Amino acid sequence: MHPESWILSLAQMIDLHCHILPAVDDGSPSWETTAEMCRMASEDGIRHIVATPHANERFFYDRSRYEGMLRKLKTVSCGIKFSVGCDFHFSFDNIEDALLHPRRYTIGDSPYLLVEFSDFASMPAIREGLFRLANSGTRPIITHPERNRALLEAPANIIELAKDGCLIQVTANSLTGYWGVRSQRMAEWLLKKDAIHVIATDAHDTVKRPPLLSKAFDRVCHLTGEYVANALFVDNPNAIISAANETRVATSLSRSSSDPTTGD
Repeated sequence: MHPESWILSLAQMIDLHCHILPAVDDGSPSWETTAEMCRMASEDGIRHIVATPHANERFFYDRSRYEGMLRKLKTVSCGIKFSVGCDFHFSFDNIEDALLHPRRYTIGDSPYLLVEFSDFASMPAIREGLFRLANSGTRPIITHPERNRALLEAPANIIELAKDGCLIQVTANSLTGYWGVRSQRMAEWLLKKDAIHVIATDAHDTVKRPPLLSKAFDRVCHLTGEYVANALFVDNPNAIISAANETRVATSLSRSSSDPTTGD
């Protein structure tokens, strides 16, 4: 049985990364699916969702259209609040456009930007692009590094990016094994290294990738305690959607990095 404080935290979770807007990318295909995703999320204890359509070579990102869709989304919300963000593919064209329009892709009116790397991106190119974004006032949040092939081969790079000032977002079901043992091991290693700032669903549907956080919340409580779980599922996401002082989001990165496969 969950303690009372644990239940309270579960009822206040915030999902910063969710493909819940219908028929705009590879997420929800219809308003019916979106309504069911809202119902599932609400019953799971999620109170705020950031709708994050892709911006990549396959899907054009139309911010004003998505903001307009929030009005209809509220009619099927099951009491959930919504913001608009972006699943921002880390490409040259996207970076150039984000530099010209610093708030086109960020979460709400905040400076926080969800950044998705290619599986084949090089660290020098990543560092250069992130430096340019940071100089424009953008605060990058690196999404699901535990699922990125290049970063799985060089996990210390994730620690270095966090030390450089990036925030790290891990996918909830990575911690419960959906993406395989290697991604789960990486997610748990990052957790032990205090190198995760946010855990989100990256939900796309109601079956394979649903908008659920509670099982991952339980897993984090088991591995590191309720205080850390509250930070990753409630407090840090709340600071981001509120564009709060970023010092409230940062976690300790004092432990040294090593390969997660070594069992350190």
